[in-house]
Amino acid sequence: MTPLDAASPEPGSHEPIKPSATRVLRQFRVVFNAVKTHFQQVEKQAGIGGAQVWALSVVQANPGIGVGELAKAMDIHQSTASNLVKALVSRQMLSTSRDAQDRRAVCLSVSEAGLAVLAAAPAPFAGVLPDALNALDDATLARLDNDLERLIKVLGGDAAAAQTPLAPL
Repeated sequence: MTPLDAASPEPGSHEPIKPSATRVLRQFRVVFNAVKTHFQQVEKQAGIGGAQVWALSVVQANPGIGVGELAKAMDIHQSTASNLVKALVSRQMLSTSRDAQDRRAVCLSVSEAGLAVLAAAPAPFAGVLPDALNALDDATLARLDNDLERLIKVLGGDAAAAQTPLAPL
């Protein structure tokens, strides 16, 4: 084994984790636990999941929005947005109506029950991670984007997972 091999153990090997990798792993744990704690608080206080609260808040801010526009606003797949809407409609937190000009289009609005849930939910409605990322400067975001892209390649991550909200994880 060469010194280079010792510094770069093969995936799945039983080599000890590098101290720098341990520090980064701990930082990921802090991030994931902060996200998890926030979503647990949301569910405890609002009675619904974080992604549903976020969807309600987007509709509240954009009365009459459609499912496709909701998906774009939340940066999720349209089928995911559709499932969120179905769940919120079934719980009578969202109401639907047909667009006057395009009868095929569905317009969403928050019901009184939905407004009550939003009043009980802790902010930020989109979650603590999007809020924290938004607070970072562009240079930091660019470095994070580049470094996380490299990590995702090493992990062999599924690109489709990028459009899954963190709340259900």
